[in-house]
Amino acid sequence: MIWYSFAVDPDGRPLDAPVTPEEVTALRADVCFDAELRGSNYRLCTTWGLFSPKQVDPGTRLLVDHLPVQAGDDCLDLGCGYGPVGLVMARNAPGGRTLMVDKDFVAVRYAADNAARNNVGNAVAVLSNGLADLPADMRFDLIASNLPAKVGRELLTLLVVDAHARLRSEGRLCVVTINALRPLMKRLFTEVFGNYEKAKQGATHTVSMAVRPSYTLPTGAPQPSTSP
Repeated sequence: MIWYSFAVDPDGRPLDAPVTPEEVTALRADVCFDAELRGSNYRLCTTWGLFSPKQVDPGTRLLVDHLPVQAGDDCLDLGCGYGPVGLVMARNAPGGRTLMVDKDFVAVRYAADNAARNNVGNAVAVLSNGLADLPADMRFDLIASNLPAKVGRELLTLLVVDAHARLRSEGRLCVVTINALRPLMKRLFTEVFGNYEKAKQGATHTVSMAVRPSYTLPTGAPQPSTSP
């Protein structure tokens, strides 16, 4: 059976050019490419339907270049896609564990495969709707996310509130958004965390950060646990 593509072909083919069975087979194959991120090389594979399947997008690159990751951090990549942010965090925090989560089971599978492909043994990928499906006692030192532009204020509010609840004392939330969302992120971070930092603003994206403050209790009072 022959069917037709109605998209504009970058190679200049007519709009009504038939798509061959060989082309369909090629489209079903993994899309793989090499990427240098924060000074390390990665081989990444993904598929059509996941975000930015042909290359690591500019927002993600800006985020990984400005992540405040430390060697012993336990990290969370929230909305991991095929895993570039999580892999960078894991490789730069070899003394901790990195969890990559996404609500798309296809993304989770590719993130896990990319961790294995790049020999990043301290990163795992699991299915979760935001943070809702993670164990209640799980805590992190760094949560990072490339937040989608069109998910709405309601979901962004939930993600910021839930991230705050999952951070240890002095834990950091670091996100990248399109520049138009920076005022909203500043307001949400200030309301929930009590602080906000514009870590970096580029031509199209902004990296925003907040820190969960340390607890200050009267002398002699038991300090709250930051475990696990």
